Amino acid sequence: MSRDASRRLFLSVTSLAGAGLVWSGTVRAAPPPRSKEKSRPAEVNATEDLMREHGVIRRTLLVYEACASQLGTGSPPRADVISSAANLIRRFAENYHERLEEEQVFPRLEKAGKQGELIRVLREQHAAGRKLTEGILKSATSATLQEAGQRQSLAGSLQSFVRMYQPHAAREDTDLFPAFHALFDEAEFHELGERFEEREHQLLGSGGFEGAVAEVAQLEKSVGIHDLAAFTVR
Repeated sequence: MSRDASRRLFLSVTSLAGAGLVWSGTVRAAPPPRSKEKSRPAEVNATEDLMREHGVIRRTLLVYEACASQLGTGSPPRADVISSAANLIRRFAENYHERLEEEQVFPRLEKAGKQGELIRVLREQHAAGRKLTEGILKSATSATLQEAGQRQSLAGSLQSFVRMYQPHAAREDTDLFPAFHALFDEAEFHELGERFEEREHQLLGSGGFEGAVAEVAQLEKSVGIHDLAAFTVR
């Protein structure tokens, strides 16, 4: 073999090796590159967790508003829709979210001498909301919905809950939670977020936050407010 031929053969084999191919008498294609692992979503910290829970509660308040409006028409919502919404408020908002605030958020701020007057009002509103929920659950029956006066009373309870909880959640998002976050360094806050997540699964089961989102989405369909585009101003 001439020197030029040998040189061309050497360069060919070197090029194949550089391209990831194996020389063994025949040329085999290199295995396909490994697909990149899916990146994990960013962790949700303690106050972000509380604020997204407010999102579920606010969506349930929209269901309350729709029910209250429909109770004043000739086509009221089904009693089980109202009771399901109230049970979601009781289970998710009162027995989980508010309890978490009362056990973990309020005491730390009170100990630090922060947001004392706001916390006093928030505690009062938690108690008032639970009384309203109890009354809504008692009134959300098929028999109640047959009487105009009872429907009007139930609509008033739903509207009262919405009117109280909208500013309640807004003040927590803008005043309470930032003050709470400021009490911790990042390592402590990360650890607290882990404890919040554990508490979520203890009180809500394996479905947790995602299960509550699915539940409120179904309620929205039941009262005809599930299409976000329908709210767009034309």
